[in-house]
Amino acid sequence: MKTIKNLFLATTLSALGAAAAPVFAQTTMDPAKMGDMKMADSGAGEMSDAEVRKVDKAQGKITLKHGEIKNLDMPGMTMVFTVKDKALLDKVKPGDKVKFKAVDESGKLTVVEMAPAK
Repeated sequence: MKTIKNLFLATTLSALGAAAAPVFAQTTMDPAKMGDMKMADSGAGEMSDAEVRKVDKAQGKITLKHGEIKNLDMPGMTMVFTVKDKALLDKVKPGDKVKFKAVDESGKLTVVEMAPAK
């Protein structure tokens, strides 16, 4: 009896898998047409307000107490960011008010633009 149940289960799962296969089929993309695709701008969005809390030039990191970051759908908080260009860190010190733009680069939140707040 147990063998019949296992056989029935295996047959049923096999049939379900075969029926679902076309759902996962994908069409091919013509690489020549990829240039026509609109790609998301990784720097999209407006700049956010922040106060510099810490600057780590050696590691290329900055700690910011920031307001909402709309392009990342992130509320205000204090956190550490990597900077894309370490030269950005030469222009700031703890306590400075700045405007910045951050993006998600493969899971790493990175400051790509920063300027003194006016």
